[in-house]
Amino acid sequence: MRLLGLDPGLRTTGWGVIDVEDNRLRHAGSGSVRSDAALDIADRLVELFEGISRVIAEFEPDEAAVEKTFVNRNAESTLKLGLARGVVLLAPARAGLAVSEYAPNMVKKSVVGSGHAAKGQVMMMIRTLLPGAEVEGADAADALAVAICHAHRRATGRHWKAPETRLDRGQGQ
Repeated sequence: MRLLGLDPGLRTTGWGVIDVEDNRLRHAGSGSVRSDAALDIADRLVELFEGISRVIAEFEPDEAAVEKTFVNRNAESTLKLGLARGVVLLAPARAGLAVSEYAPNMVKKSVVGSGHAAKGQVMMMIRTLLPGAEVEGADAADALAVAICHAHRRATGRHWKAPETRLDRGQGQ
C-alpha cells in the first residue's frame, strides 16, 4: 500500500509518500509544493493543484491523507488557508484516491505519542520510523507524519473489524 500525506499551506504544501507492508514503513519520497506569492490567489491555487497532481502522477499512491487545519485569529489568513486546503483535498480526490483527514493533535500523537509534541520531536520520530529518509524541511516532515498517522489508523481499523460470523447474520446459535 502506498500512502500520500499532505500538509496544506498556501505558500508551501508539504507532501510525503510512504510504502506500507504489514507493519513496516518505507520512505518513498517527500518534498514541498510552493506557490509564488507575487501571483494572484487563483494562480497560486493552480500552482498548488498542478504540483500535487505531479506528485500523484509520479508516485501513484493508493490513498491520501490530509492534515486538518485550525482557525487563525486573522480571518484573511484563515480564508486563504481554507482555499489552499480545498485544493489539497481536491487534487487527490480528482485523481480517484480515497482521502482521509486527521487533526494535528492526532497526527502528533500517532507519530510521537503526544498530541502537543514540538516540530523537532516530530522530525526526530520521522527519522526513527523511516530510517535513511532524507527529509527537507518541516512541511515535508509534517506530511510524512500525516501519512504515518494514516497508516497506523488504517491498521488499527482493520484489526478491530471482526469478520462476520454466522451469528451476525442471524444464522446458527
